[in-house]
Amino acid sequence: MTKADLVDKVTALGDLTRRDGEIIVDTLFDSVIGALKSGDKIEIRGFGSFRTRQRNARIGRNPKTGEKVDVPAKRVPFFKPSKELRDSVNPGTHATPIDPNHIDPHHPPAM
Repeated sequence: MTKADLVDKVTALGDLTRRDGEIIVDTLFDSVIGALKSGDKIEIRGFGSFRTRQRNARIGRNPKTGEKVDVPAKRVPFFKPSKELRDSVNPGTHATPIDPNHIDPHHPPAM
């Protein structure tokens, strides 16, 4: 789904113009981005939570040349889905016991 598809869905919900739908979607995204920039956490019950995580500085490698590169510390956005969202994406999943005698023909055990 693209941002334009999301605007179309919002516009279809009521007596809104496409411009009104764009304003609603842009306001929502701008609010989430602004909160994350200021270090706030966003929780949307039944959907999930957004927050930032700190990544420490490290030494990376340029894949083209193999040269070592200093990668500075930075904050990165992180999304954690709610249990309701995970369950709705994976309906009816529950752990099945593993039969130790079963051999998967596509993934035989290592010798």
